Amino acid sequence: MSKLEKAALGEPATVAPTDADDAFLSVRDLRIHFNTDDGLVKSVDGVSFDVQRGKTLGIVGESGSGKSVTSLGVMGLHRSANARVSGEVWLDGQELIGAEPDEVRRLRGRKMAMIFQDPLSAMHPYYSVGHQIIEAYRVHHKVSKKVARQRAVEMLDRVGIPEPDKRVDGYPHEFSGGMRQRAMIAMSLVNNPELLIADEPTTALDVTVQAQILDLIRDLQKEFGSAVIMITHDLGVVAEMADDLLVMYGGRCVERGPAEKVFSEPRHPYTWGLLGSMPRLDREETDRLVPIKGSPPSLINVPSGCAFNPRCPYADIPKDNVTRTVRPELTEVGSQHWAACHMTQEQRERIWTEEIAPKL
Repeated sequence: MSKLEKAALGEPATVAPTDADDAFLSVRDLRIHFNTDDGLVKSVDGVSFDVQRGKTLGIVGESGSGKSVTSLGVMGLHRSANARVSGEVWLDGQELIGAEPDEVRRLRGRKMAMIFQDPLSAMHPYYSVGHQIIEAYRVHHKVSKKVARQRAVEMLDRVGIPEPDKRVDGYPHEFSGGMRQRAMIAMSLVNNPELLIADEPTTALDVTVQAQILDLIRDLQKEFGSAVIMITHDLGVVAEMADDLLVMYGGRCVERGPAEKVFSEPRHPYTWGLLGSMPRLDREETDRLVPIKGSPPSLINVPSGCAFNPRCPYADIPKDNVTRTVRPELTEVGSQHWAACHMTQEQRERIWTEEIAPKL
């Protein structure tokens, strides 16, 4: 019996909404709030996006914008008593928010996997790297330890770790930063997941190792045909890797669309600020970087209206103080390109063309 037939008979829904049928991962109105002693933290407050097989979505924003919390929500890792999770996460036609924890656990590692930001803290210090990869493999495959060990050696070799048959018995603290990151990638890919989430995969690595890690992820994506979510604050990484781009601020999406379009024709002042603070190496002379004034908002007391309004130099352009009283919704500003800003399309195009683009 097909999934559609089961749904028609009143059985639990497992078919994604029709507007997400072509996406391997479809997130709809995801909200992740946390109860704390200081108040309700709205870490993610209504985020939606799609990722197709073989494509890469980049999620960018400052620290505290909700990027990592979004990825952990997709992985089903917010099951604590103080977390409130709502919305829909459809993975290959299966809804995960309402699924049983055991079912999500079975999918985690096999169908979706995550490369964590700090492999030294993500990997257990008391077990060898090989032991942890072997365990990750045997959870989803009924094989002997010998077979699983051979698989671990194979994966370490595939991610470029020298002498994998010896390093498989090494411990995380015995690996360099780049080697630990490669080992984490090997562990994430040991079950050939169809969705790979990379949370700041190149943080704290030198530039040559960064390039190697990005090349590795790209090559493995081609090999496995995985959908990839790349979470970073480094726009250079996104420019190189992403097909589509989602810009987050204050727990919400403020702009999303094809990466090339968002870079060449950004339509939100926060995106302008991110681009203005990015170093450029393609010019002989350049002015000092222009940081975004102020600090990211508290996710307990998010500013009313547009969350970016206290830092936005154009907050007074829209009439009737609407920027500070009404929260803007995402509106289409081009083909598959959305932005959440109260300024008119004409105003944003003029500011970008006359004031922002010439300085970048």
